[in-house]
Parts: sequence; C-alpha cells; structure tokens
Amino acid sequence: MTGRHRTDLAAESRALWQESAGNTAELAGVEARDYRRRGFPVTRVEILDGRGAQALGKPVGTYTTVDLRPYFQDRSQQFAPAAEALAEELRPLLPEEGAVFVAGLGNAAMTPDAIGPAAVGHLLITRHLGAMVPALRPVAGAAAGVLGTTGMEAAEWVRGMAERVAPAAVLVIDALAARGLERLCAAVQLSDTGIIPGSGVGNARMALNRETLGVPVVSIGVPTVVDALTLTADLLPEGEAAVPEELRRRGRSLFVTPKDVDEQIRELGKVVGYAVNLALQRGLTVADIDALLA
Repeated sequence: MTGRHRTDLAAESRALWQESAGNTAELAGVEARDYRRRGFPVTRVEILDGRGAQALGKPVGTYTTVDLRPYFQDRSQQFAPAAEALAEELRPLLPEEGAVFVAGLGNAAMTPDAIGPAAVGHLLITRHLGAMVPALRPVAGAAAGVLGTTGMEAAEWVRGMAERVAPAAVLVIDALAARGLERLCAAVQLSDTGIIPGSGVGNARMALNRETLGVPVVSIGVPTVVDALTLTADLLPEGEAAVPEELRRRGRSLFVTPKDVDEQIRELGKVVGYAVNLALQRGLTVADIDALLA
C-alpha cells in the first residue's frame, strides 16, 4: 500500500512513488526496467536495499509483472505464448533441482479469491511417481483453504506440508489487490520474497517467506480486486478530496472485481498452472501437458 492507494503490485507502487515525487525524481534503492517477453509487456522492479523497501513498502527482492492483456485479445492463439512467457520469468526464481511444493492459497468458494485453487487444479503432481518417471521433477501441491474453513492460518498449513515434503522451494499462488481497473485479472506478479496472505484487502495473516518456512518461497499473484476508495480517488479529477464522506469511511471495506470474474479466474488459473508446469518440467510443451493432464 502506498499512501491512500492500496496495491500489492510493486510496479504500481513504484509508479505511485514517481507520481508523488515527480517523474524526474530518482528512487534510491530501486531498479526497474520494461521489456517484452513473447509479445507480452513485462515490468521488473528490483528493490535493492532498505531505502527502496521503505519507499515502496515491500521487502527487498525482485518483483516481475507480466501484462496478459494480449492474451485476452486472442485467447486461442495466445494461450501457449502467455504460459511460456510466465514460465520463462518464473524459472530463474526457483532452484534448478529438487522437489517443489505448490500451495494454492485462497477460498475456492469466493471467486475473486480462488486463483490459487484454480491454478493448482492444472498442476502436474509428480512427487509420488519417484523413480518410475525420473525425467519429471518432483512436485507436490494442494489448495490451502482459509482460516474460516480450516481453522488454520495458511502459513501454519503450508509450513506443516512443507515440513513433510521437505522441498527445495515453496511456490505460493494467491489473489492480489491492484490500484487500477486495467490490471484486474489482466496481470501476474512473480516475486522471490514470499507473500503475506490477505494483505491486499486489509486482512494480513502470517507471512510465508524464507524466514517462516526455512526454504526459498516464490509467489505468483493475480490482482482480482481494487478497493472502492482507491478506485474512486483515481477516477475523480480532484482525487480523494472529492470522495463523498460515506465512501471515504467505508471504501476500504468495499471491493470491485470484474463482472466476468468467474470466467477470467478459470482461464487465468489454467494459464498460471501451465506456466508452473513449464517452469518446473523443462522440455515439456503445452501439448505435452495437455496429454498428461487429460
């Protein structure tokens, strides 16, 4: 979150800082660059030290945001490039060898919070195959559920599973909050800093990171909501000063999500799931994954 704006995306936090400080100001402790991966716009923000962490309100680490809007313009032709682009950005964040545990965070019964379970549904689960299929990297995965339905914090659940699986890394997939409508269900953020479940909607839970789990934790996040106060303040020329008092009071507890969020979560869950498969199982293609998951 940056000032009155709530966002989980480092690219948006950096843009907000630039807006407040002036576009010519230098953001110390942060490096950023824009490029394209298989036709998809990518923004990589590297927070290098405490100065950058304080300015953006995020831990030191790498945050890569892939803009998937080209996918939604031609879904039949862009599915494979979208999954491959995400995989190519994800792969360098993970250890090259060893088992990986994938945790899909969120509430499967609440669509804007269901991207984690949706993605896990498209994973190639291979840990149980062992020596029978040595070409496949060991992968375990499950949907973690939420405190209200399991009685456990996501961090407690994931930590227990990770202790059992003893992976080289944990990969967590969760829904995020964005600043603007244009990124809702249209971007994916990859980070090597772990995640704090629920932080984007003001319900922060126990952190999932190297300190709490003892192994590298990589996160994949998809922004699915924007809070009403942030959205309204951005849309009004006068900014937050023109926001009605009632909305200013309640705006942090009201969230906006796309009207077709059900369809978008289903599609993005598949894109993200396939991207994880491609990143972990080198040499496989989208067609190979189709056949293995059939």
